Amino acid sequence: MTSVLGTALLALALSGPTLAFVSIGGGASTHVSITGQALLQKVKETCQAVAEAAGHEFKPTGSSPEELVQACLGPTAAGEVSGAKFHSALQQIYTQNGLVDRDFVNSAPHHFNSEAFLEGRGLITEGMVAIKANILKKNFQAARETLGRVLHTLQDFYAHSNWVELGYTDPYINLIRPNHQLENLADVATATCSDCASGSCPNPILPDILKEKKLTSGYMGIFSAAKPQGKCSHGGAADLTSAAVPRGGISKDERRPDNVALYNAAVTMATAASLQLLEDIRLAAGDNNFLRMMGIARSSVVCIVIDTTGSMSDDIDEARAVIYEIIDSKKGTQDEPSEYILVPFNDPDFGPMIRTTDPDAMKREISKLKARGGGDPPEMCLSGLQLALTGAPASSHIYVFTDATAKDIYLKDTIIALIRSTKSTVSFFMTGRGAGRGARRRRSLRAASFEDYKDLALASGGQAIQVSKTQLPEATDVILDTSTSALVTVLQRARNPGKQETFSFVLDESMKNITIYITGTSITFTLTNPAGVSQSQNEASGKLGTVKTVGNLRRIRLNADKQTGTWKININSKEPYTLKITGQSTITFIYDFVESFKGPHPGYAVLSGRPQEGQPATLMLSVMGRKGPSSLTIGDVGLVTVSSPETVSNSTTTDMGNGGILVTVDAVPEGEFVIILSGTDKLSSSGFQRQSTTQMSVSKVNIQAVVDNSMEPGKAFTLPFSVMTQGSGGKFSIGAKNDRNFEMSYPTSLTLTPEQYANATLTITPPANTPSGTDVTLTMEAKSSNGLDSNYAVLRLSVVTKITDFVPPSCEVVGVRAADCPQDVSQCGPFQWELWAKLTDGNGTGIETVSLHQSNGNLTHTSLSAPVIQANYTASCCSQIVELVAVDKVGNVGKCYHSIEHSAGPPALTLSLPLWLCLLVSAFITGF
Repeated sequence: MTSVLGTALLALALSGPTLAFVSIGGGASTHVSITGQALLQKVKETCQAVAEAAGHEFKPTGSSPEELVQACLGPTAAGEVSGAKFHSALQQIYTQNGLVDRDFVNSAPHHFNSEAFLEGRGLITEGMVAIKANILKKNFQAARETLGRVLHTLQDFYAHSNWVELGYTDPYINLIRPNHQLENLADVATATCSDCASGSCPNPILPDILKEKKLTSGYMGIFSAAKPQGKCSHGGAADLTSAAVPRGGISKDERRPDNVALYNAAVTMATAASLQLLEDIRLAAGDNNFLRMMGIARSSVVCIVIDTTGSMSDDIDEARAVIYEIIDSKKGTQDEPSEYILVPFNDPDFGPMIRTTDPDAMKREISKLKARGGGDPPEMCLSGLQLALTGAPASSHIYVFTDATAKDIYLKDTIIALIRSTKSTVSFFMTGRGAGRGARRRRSLRAASFEDYKDLALASGGQAIQVSKTQLPEATDVILDTSTSALVTVLQRARNPGKQETFSFVLDESMKNITIYITGTSITFTLTNPAGVSQSQNEASGKLGTVKTVGNLRRIRLNADKQTGTWKININSKEPYTLKITGQSTITFIYDFVESFKGPHPGYAVLSGRPQEGQPATLMLSVMGRKGPSSLTIGDVGLVTVSSPETVSNSTTTDMGNGGILVTVDAVPEGEFVIILSGTDKLSSSGFQRQSTTQMSVSKVNIQAVVDNSMEPGKAFTLPFSVMTQGSGGKFSIGAKNDRNFEMSYPTSLTLTPEQYANATLTITPPANTPSGTDVTLTMEAKSSNGLDSNYAVLRLSVVTKITDFVPPSCEVVGVRAADCPQDVSQCGPFQWELWAKLTDGNGTGIETVSLHQSNGNLTHTSLSAPVIQANYTASCCSQIVELVAVDKVGNVGKCYHSIEHSAGPPALTLSLPLWLCLLVSAFITGF
């Protein structure tokens, strides 16, 4: 199907098919609409199963992602729910799906072109193995990225082969079942198509091919017209082979007047096949992990990076107290964190990163932290922060506790690249003597200082808070404020040097828990609401809110009865200061900077680094409202500087539908900038204002690299990359770092000619004992010799052990006792039925889990380590369907299904084993 990433990044396929750029006959489906339809259906099914298992109804109030997430996370939990993580997860999948058309445009296996069936099936198989391994390791972003690519290849099979022409009405299940053969493939010497001189023929497949049901696909030549004699072509203007006899093509990428029926069949089949693949992954991962992969989780994540040297005892106690308070106060609400992450650091050690969804487990882990060692003030702070940035979900809030400067300051550029890539916010709590001690070392050894933490906090939209150890408990309210669902930023500015300035901002009716933060020294301010009522810094509890000052932080929490409209805050200080205004609201947006690409299926690709200087900046926005994007009217979108006198670069916008906006900015501001968005909430008729937090800037340097497969433990992995500059050229230094400290080799410099790519390779080798499913974040940087210009690429790779076990476990129902169940289902309440099954993995890796699917009864089974596992299921006669699911240690899924639904005749007793043996097995399992 036509891949249009411009639409892919925006349309969530939640309300009908997405239009392609050009679709003859109109109403064309794309990879995005097919993927989106399948994902949405599978998420809904999974949410419904989870809701029913928890004992409540699944009733979305509408079709928007926000309403779906609200219903899925539980209607009984109080608080705001944001659909941003779900949107982001969908976009990551769509992005990687679309990039297959850019990065692998000439690869036959990626598109099932040129009869590359075995190789294409191999890509699907390897991808599914990687996805399941990544989910097992909770590396959900890596899983999503691979899923997008795999779905593209799977869907292309139906658009590029003759499967639907052969009359099949079900997907080809063998594509995701590598233990089954691909049958009846046309060999290279077999002619498959007749000549189509007009280039537009309904079905040029030869009659013998159709009669014998031979499987073929069109040959595609972007650079060459050569193809085997008599073979079908893909077709289209970009396919050079389509002009060679037999002419024409069999591609169903677009709907044309001559192929409407075949096109529609291919779309239907691709959607059904996508659902089959998603269901296999869901069963292997389990419902909760599948939903986490899809971004269906409460948006709050608590991530603490903490110094554990000897002087940090008080800080550790306070971090422990804050986490305990978050866990205890937010339990059962939508603000309850979906995940807890803890990264300790010392010198020379840092890590390991501890991740858990269990609040009690996090309490136990942070209780183990003890202050020890130290003496040499700089610590491995940035190494710990690097682990957090690569391990935490994107757009996380990360809090760093330390009283010392960073010994590993050489990681600063890598940290900034990771901040920009993940859009995470980093705040620092620095206590006691750290700043002064770091400053003295800076003068003598040019070491790091507290200013470096301020730089990183500002770049991420976070805060650098400097307090004494006794003041720290008062400052950590910031963590409580931001460890919440649906957090948005209204405004953020910084001034260095400080000056008197008035900042305006708009508050809308949806905003709750509005908080203003000012960091700096020697500051006075006056806050004024739309009615003209004012409050100064001297009024701790005034008409507009409460003011709390601790260290260099001033925190103003507005009263709940705040007015909507334009507010103003006048700040006066000669010292540097920052201003940040946040609150809770489901009105928000997500974005990516993109670049266009050409080819048979042109589109837009997400930039992995900074946008190019001297060119218009293009970005994709998805806007979310309380009832979906239709409940909003979008006003202005612009780029605004944060740290200098305010410069707003206006833009031209194109409404792509479903809340998607394509934004083009011709004049990009100099220096660091963020995105600012305004509009109107239709539900309240009030204006709103939102701002991104991560600062961005442009560069003349461009670095590109493409990850095409997984790494294997113990084997060197070669990654080609290219670097180009639009500047003056010359020698550029090349740097690379990965968060696993895997061994790497690469050229440390390249000599660049302006506007020409220089090619090189990087080799990375994971140790032989690396667990399958481990993900690796690789950050590459190219910097000019004078250090004035640089750019980066952040890549996520997976380490996956090569497997040979593709046979799913077997599951056989050996006995059913349902004679007591009445034919009249309304009378089923007092009665029960029972089922016995045996499961085995034969010579495979062994069964890892046995669980219920589509069932509401009770399951017991014997030890999973036994060669043959005996399972017993009992349920009310009102619950008439059961599906047992067995997953082996590498993610192969085996199932058995049974229904006691009555048709006609008396209820039967079905026993494949003698009754006495079934009862004996039942007694044994119950005792076990």
